[in-house]
Amino acid sequence: MITLRHIEVFRAVMTTGSVTRAAAFLHTSQPTVSRELARLEQLIGFELFRRERGRLTPTARALMLFEEVERSFTGLDRIVAFAGSLGQFAEGKFSIGCLPALSQALLPEACKRFTLGNPAISLDVAALESPHLEEQLSAQRHDIGLTENDDAPRGTELQPLLAVDEVCILPDGHPLLARQRLEAADFAGQPFVSLAPGDHYRHLIDTVFLAAGVQRQMQVETHSAVSVCSMVRAGLGVAVVNPITALMFQGQGIQLRPLAFSLPFQVNLVKPLYRPFTPLRERFVEALRDEAALLVARLREAHVDCTLYPI
Repeated sequence: MITLRHIEVFRAVMTTGSVTRAAAFLHTSQPTVSRELARLEQLIGFELFRRERGRLTPTARALMLFEEVERSFTGLDRIVAFAGSLGQFAEGKFSIGCLPALSQALLPEACKRFTLGNPAISLDVAALESPHLEEQLSAQRHDIGLTENDDAPRGTELQPLLAVDEVCILPDGHPLLARQRLEAADFAGQPFVSLAPGDHYRHLIDTVFLAAGVQRQMQVETHSAVSVCSMVRAGLGVAVVNPITALMFQGQGIQLRPLAFSLPFQVNLVKPLYRPFTPLRERFVEALRDEAALLVARLREAHVDCTLYPI
């Protein structure tokens, strides 16, 4: 039966060019190398070396076999090196599943904080809409998740990170900027940029204006908060969006104002219960909370109600 030792002896002879040097490389004796090499030839059923004037010359089959052995040993070396780095968590990959809105705001700066302290760790950010995000978190596909839903996906635990109220965004120079806080009635007749009809927050926003008897001029419907902000910046109307995305655009043709009514927007951490534990998770959570604290400070300066939860 061919063993790994036979392959190691063959590789050493091919690499060093002689039995003597192979024995020194393997820290063994020359007769042992010769014996193991002869045994390998017997087991595979053909000659690997021609012995001419005390020298070994590899056959064509030996050269072909050596190519395959080198590929295997290269793969093994990589595995060994990777395992060693994992032992010290010097290298590796950390996976985050989140909603698209959070992959564009909050998460980028948190990732930057994390990589500054863990430069050898690569990040895999999967931006997914519900319910696909919750399905992947339940399947333990990611080391951590960020969601707006209050219910923990199956096989996970949920922890609140940040709770804020949605805000109004207006283009520079808009007359409503004269008000420090906007009532539902202030939106009457205003061109309005809205989220798509199937969006959860679109439903909440419409309910508020319906209850107040306010008719808006529905100018544009679009599927993401980033797109809503871009449309407002272009002067197509005003909008109500989550303040995390709004802060990305503040001072770039857009201003935000708090609302006199509350439309809660909450960011929750989701931790898989059955994915192997890694200390990287706690390091990332720390970076995430530090960035969330900065966002909260900026929002409070703008008089937006918000809560940062201890984690």
